[in-house]
Amino acid sequence: MSADLRSSVDQRPMTGYQWSVIALCMVLNMIDGFDVLVMAFTASAVSAHWKLSGAQLGFLLSAGLFGMAAGSLLIAPWADRLGRRPLILACLAISGIGMLGSAWSQSAGQLAALRVVTGLGVGGILACSNVIASEYASQRWRSLAVTLQSTGYALGASIGGSIAVWLLSHYDWRAVFVFGGSVTLGVLLLAWWRLPESLDFLLARRPQGALERLNAVVRRLGLPVLDALPPLAAASAQRARGPLQLFATGLRRPTLLVWMSFFAVMFGFYFVMSWTPKLLAASGLTQEQGVTGGVLLSLGGILGAALLGLLAARYPVHRALAGFMLATAALLCVFVINPGSLMLSYALAFLIGVFANGCVAGLYAIAPMVYGGEVRATGVGWGIGVGRMGAIVSPLVAGSLLDASWSASQLYVGYGVAFVLAACIVSLHRLEGPAVGLRTASAH
Repeated sequence: MSADLRSSVDQRPMTGYQWSVIALCMVLNMIDGFDVLVMAFTASAVSAHWKLSGAQLGFLLSAGLFGMAAGSLLIAPWADRLGRRPLILACLAISGIGMLGSAWSQSAGQLAALRVVTGLGVGGILACSNVIASEYASQRWRSLAVTLQSTGYALGASIGGSIAVWLLSHYDWRAVFVFGGSVTLGVLLLAWWRLPESLDFLLARRPQGALERLNAVVRRLGLPVLDALPPLAAASAQRARGPLQLFATGLRRPTLLVWMSFFAVMFGFYFVMSWTPKLLAASGLTQEQGVTGGVLLSLGGILGAALLGLLAARYPVHRALAGFMLATAALLCVFVINPGSLMLSYALAFLIGVFANGCVAGLYAIAPMVYGGEVRATGVGWGIGVGRMGAIVSPLVAGSLLDASWSASQLYVGYGVAFVLAACIVSLHRLEGPAVGLRTASAH
């Protein structure tokens, strides 16, 4: 990106337009939060409907995550070629259609296949919305902006979970999918109307009409328009494209650290978010109380992501993130010694949500810092995609261990170890100081 333009965006105060872009990215994450966790909300009802075993339910919970991994790995990198905006619009359509189709599935196999389709769209949206929020924020507020947009995930899961509780009490589990698909297609119309293209993409890839599209955004930012596109850096013009860029000189070590930290956190996070509602119900609570516990996990995430972002504005983000990971591990151990009080279970679920969701938000803040504009969507997409591998394995492992007579206490302690490992990995990042800015392509 032009050094002058990038410097202007990085150093000047945030405008209302920039915050509106971040707010729209938050809305995209709200849809994703509900779409991803809809299977957790309906797990007990679906399991009872088809009389599924623990392993079968674990496979069904992992199906959407498998689609998300494929979407992050295979679809998100196309945003570096075609643009962030068109890819997000296409992925919203895919996700909405997959959700609506899930409502009419006639077997667990059909539902699993449609969850994969839904996940493909969600995987592309998450990577690209995260990148856009990062690129439109100033340097000082970048970590906060990314973590704030990630609160949309928890907000969508919380609001969607509350609606799911009502729908499950008045209708059946299919109504939850109809609601999710309808809202997703509604947000598609909103994004088509208001979502801008990435500034970095317009300057790095130079699509047709790039100058006009760039100046349209520049005007909204209150900056002087450009008479012509700035010269393309030689390194940018010659660099090979694709995932292999992530292992170029200077990127190999941070890429591996991003991948390992995403895998470990997603492995622990998706056990907590996917299995807690059902495990609470199995421990003696009602189905609605179990879902309420899941909603509190997400409500805590709203506070946790914002808190992590505020800390990252004052301290190195990787240090704040490591602290959140260790706190999550400790709370999981406390959760399993809970004597059975409903209110205590709810309080612990909320606190676990604060720190576990903060862990994910912190990783979303770190990933865009590692990569330049030309490869940012690919880098973030592959980081999330590798994390989804951990998310896919997580419910499958939990379901198999439950079938092998593991207790809920053993599961929570075991998955807490994943957060301790993630803290060790994140501590190895070399991010200097708070609110570290995005590196430009020329830095690589």
